[in-house]
Amino acid sequence: MSTAAATGGSSTLGYFRWAFIVTAIGLILGGVLGWQSSGTIAGMATVFFICAVLAVLEISLSFDNAIVNANKLKDMTPVWQQRFLTWGIIIAVFGMRIVFPLLIVVIAAKIGPIEAIILAAREPAEYARIMNDAHLPIAAFGGTFLMMVGLTYFFNHEKDVHWIEWLEKHMARSASIKGIEIALVLLLILLFSNLLEGEESTTFVYSAIYGLVTFLAVEVLGGLLDASQKTMSEAAKGGLGAFIYLEVLDASFSFDGVIGAFALTQNLFIIAIGLGIGAMYVRSMTIMLVEKGTLAEYRYLEHGAFYAILILSVIMYVQTLFHIPEVITGLGGAALIGISLWSSIKYNREEREEEERLARETVAENI
Repeated sequence: MSTAAATGGSSTLGYFRWAFIVTAIGLILGGVLGWQSSGTIAGMATVFFICAVLAVLEISLSFDNAIVNANKLKDMTPVWQQRFLTWGIIIAVFGMRIVFPLLIVVIAAKIGPIEAIILAAREPAEYARIMNDAHLPIAAFGGTFLMMVGLTYFFNHEKDVHWIEWLEKHMARSASIKGIEIALVLLLILLFSNLLEGEESTTFVYSAIYGLVTFLAVEVLGGLLDASQKTMSEAAKGGLGAFIYLEVLDASFSFDGVIGAFALTQNLFIIAIGLGIGAMYVRSMTIMLVEKGTLAEYRYLEHGAFYAILILSVIMYVQTLFHIPEVITGLGGAALIGISLWSSIKYNREEREEEERLARETVAENI
């Protein structure tokens, strides 16, 4: 089944059909959960509202994720696109929004998975405390991975479209220096580790290095898998390797949203509903960007997304020192993408005006 079939049409609303359905189901479940836990209309309305806010939080934090996903998906075959958009979303919603928080508690509290679920249900405050205590290594790991994603995009000698030219041209030229992006990340790791003390500094360094190694391992593994598949069939371009890359990327994007959600509620199941709704909108946006060719139409949109990724990675590092509200993170990324979209529209308008001017001059010369 193609992605087009999954959307039920080529209209913009058609792409979001399943997201609307999941939203309705999720909000109903949230309301039922609120009623069961409080037995009051006010309690039901509160949980309903929190689910809606969490969905908006996830969308604002992950819009750049949709653009990066679309950038990778456009080079994949329809078969692998569909596999990511079906199995990938299941892993994203259930794996990262439910299983991942449970695994953190299992490791941190040294208890079994069943005990972790019971803890989440019966002692949400203790569950939230364990999650918050794990924020430093998560931020170091995820921030490092995302930083490498962003820097690798700009440190590319084949990149010839530049939004902020004076900066991006120098970065593209510097790409000839092997490992320059790794060196920059290592320098930042050393800088931030010196701002932390004792065990926190050691934890930050180890977690950040694991994030760096994970990125490099995914890159190498992806290349080997895709090269192997290309040997069997050229049509396998961007297959399993790209799938793994996108899953790890989505996990890195999810860290901030999962941790930030505990500022609104300590109930794991409410968090799963709210972030799951948001993840469906990210999926729908990804499909729309791929099928409508939006990235090609708006030439600077990708740039805005990758700048947003770099800023998010730095924010995750800074959050190991002090808290930054998630609304700032989300609005910052959205603002960058909005500015890049405006720049793209402005460029397209100027190009059309130039083409019309040349056309008029050609007609005048032929008269």
